[in-house]
Amino acid sequence: MKDTIISIKNVTKRFPGITANDDISLDIQQGEIFALLGENGAGKSVLMSMLFGLYEPDEGDIWIKGQRVKEYSPRQAARMGVGMVHQHFKLVENYTIAQNIVLGMEPITKGLGFLPLVNISESEKTIEDFSKRYQLNVNPRDRIEHVNVATRQKVEILKMLYKEADILIFDEPTAILTPQEIQYLLGIIRELRENGKTIILVSHKLEEIKEVADRCGILNRGRLVDVKEVATTSTREMANLMVGREVMLDVNKPTPTFGKVILEVENLHVKNQDQITMVKDVSFTIRSGEIFAIAGVSGNGQTEIAEAITGLKKTASGTVRLNQVDITDLPVRQRNLEGIAYIPEDRQTYGLILDDPVADNLVLKQYFQEPFSSPGGRLNPEAFHHYAERLITTYDIRSNKGANSITRSLSGGNQQKMIIAREIEQDTPLIIFVQPTRGLDVGAIENTWQQILQEQQKGKAILLISLELDEIMALADTIGVIYNGELLTVEAASQLTAMEIGAYMMGVKEDE
Repeated sequence: MKDTIISIKNVTKRFPGITANDDISLDIQQGEIFALLGENGAGKSVLMSMLFGLYEPDEGDIWIKGQRVKEYSPRQAARMGVGMVHQHFKLVENYTIAQNIVLGMEPITKGLGFLPLVNISESEKTIEDFSKRYQLNVNPRDRIEHVNVATRQKVEILKMLYKEADILIFDEPTAILTPQEIQYLLGIIRELRENGKTIILVSHKLEEIKEVADRCGILNRGRLVDVKEVATTSTREMANLMVGREVMLDVNKPTPTFGKVILEVENLHVKNQDQITMVKDVSFTIRSGEIFAIAGVSGNGQTEIAEAITGLKKTASGTVRLNQVDITDLPVRQRNLEGIAYIPEDRQTYGLILDDPVADNLVLKQYFQEPFSSPGGRLNPEAFHHYAERLITTYDIRSNKGANSITRSLSGGNQQKMIIAREIEQDTPLIIFVQPTRGLDVGAIENTWQQILQEQQKGKAILLISLELDEIMALADTIGVIYNGELLTVEAASQLTAMEIGAYMMGVKEDE
């Protein structure tokens, strides 16, 4: 029997209008991978934030290594050996990897015998040693602004290891990673356990939990409903406990009826900021009532295609037509008014204004129109509020203060629900979904898939860009597979197997 390293006893945490955690009691054993499951807004991150010292319980106690926590702060948590990788990274963009890792505990030497100087070279060597030991493979001299998402995650892990944490909390660690990056991260988590670390994995990705976790605790609307041995519990049972009902992800997709061509993309070329061509001579059409999916490994040009259609990125050459209107050179707002809705890949950078209320974010596409604004340009906050409350109810957006909640305070999954609600409500002929279920729990994925299919039944043309092959196979009528900026094939979904799509995604062409 392993020793108990964390004991959470009758913990309750309330915020105005909501009980985030309700009388939770839970023990975590030393050296295990313990998964904490729950829907978006179920209280997972709040519970872990108390363990990390960001919040203090309103009721109950937390014990770590046999000591009751009396002072709740991240500094005290670090002293007790607790580290946390947050869902949204907390890094300084213009600092190097080493500077981010040692921030707040920089090694000091004496210059000229008395001047305190930061010895960053010593830190870089220590970080290189940690990086090699745990196979994280980062260059401590690289600036954060120049590295990809997967490397940023490694930096967050190294921050914990540098501070000698032996209890490591991962909050939704795979929400923004590609499938290949996910497998790499799960390997790192196993390696950390083999090195004696205790891992708490906050997630709603059940297949990943089955792959690495020993036990799981399941939250539903703030209450702990069960603790299960992962090896003897099916993913379906976990999903049903999370959501509180039977969850069905087997899509009953009716036979589609296609109408006129809504979107025409012809000979599209797009370059990045370094003038490297990311999209090469791409052409395709999407009809009314059709779900056209682009499959591919992250970074092969699919995001640039979406941004060129929406106007966020300028085309190098080629034509984009919407309902036979050439929109290639139109500004973003004009394209929106012509009939484009867009769920972006990065919800926080491009989808939302995080420090504004939910109500303001939900009317970003129409605040300048009646009834949200008068002909003279005067805004109508009451109309904002009523509209937002309707969308909050319809799309099950969970927040502590409803329409008045600051968007940053919502969980990542509920932020995604906000964007989907705002864009679908535009009632446009074309909807572009880029990674629509990234960061969503199993119940929210089910709802999002149903919403996409409902929009298809209304005759909308839908462009779906996803890294989740299961999602593409479940929803798409037509699939284009992209590799290195080129569409290698465009076929009816019924004519492609997952294995064939996977081969195209790796750059294998038919004649090879």
